Amino acid sequence: MLRVVFAEDNYLVREGTSALLASVDELELVAVAEDLDGLLSAVAEHSPDAVLTDIRMPPTKTTEGIDAALQIRAEHPDVGVVVLSQYDDEEYAYELLKDGAAGLGYLLKDHVGDVEELVRALQDVAKGGSFLDPQIVEALVARKQKLADSPLGELTEREREVLEQMAQGKNNAAIAKSLFLSERAVEKHINSLFHKLRLSSEPEVHRRVKAVLTFLQGE
Repeated sequence: MLRVVFAEDNYLVREGTSALLASVDELELVAVAEDLDGLLSAVAEHSPDAVLTDIRMPPTKTTEGIDAALQIRAEHPDVGVVVLSQYDDEEYAYELLKDGAAGLGYLLKDHVGDVEELVRALQDVAKGGSFLDPQIVEALVARKQKLADSPLGELTEREREVLEQMAQGKNNAAIAKSLFLSERAVEKHINSLFHKLRLSSEPEVHRRVKAVLTFLQGE
């Protein structure tokens, strides 16, 4: 079972989401926090596999969730963090992922009720992967495609579909299954979009992260 710490300052949301998490067989809710300090203390005490945290909590109710995620990843690198937000604003996602996407996820609160997606997000970050809400990815795709001077404009429709799937944290096999392609075809599209996005010849994982951040940075 995946051991999870959950943080949310709104009482009704906290109780409802806690009940949902506690009902999922794959998850064990080990602690619930109401603010930034409480979350950091719970992580230090329980050493969970993953954290699910609201983006806005006391004391300032601005970006505590993002701040907590980055601090937790720095101090507890084995703990994955999914940040919950009601805002489909790519700037928040960029702030979260700009220095590296490993072990981090961004999920809209509207999708918390989708238990399968929630569990996948928590499992992905716990394994050191990343997760980006599909709605955020769609917004990024729509926005970036309109930028005529962006390398994204050079991508074919299929390459954009592959990049969208990649931004959701899927590996080549999962992308192939989603788009009804062979893994070899997926690899071909990925190599092509790497070239068009002018990504350097770094290890595969670095190029995949940079491809996702290209959406967020608008490059």
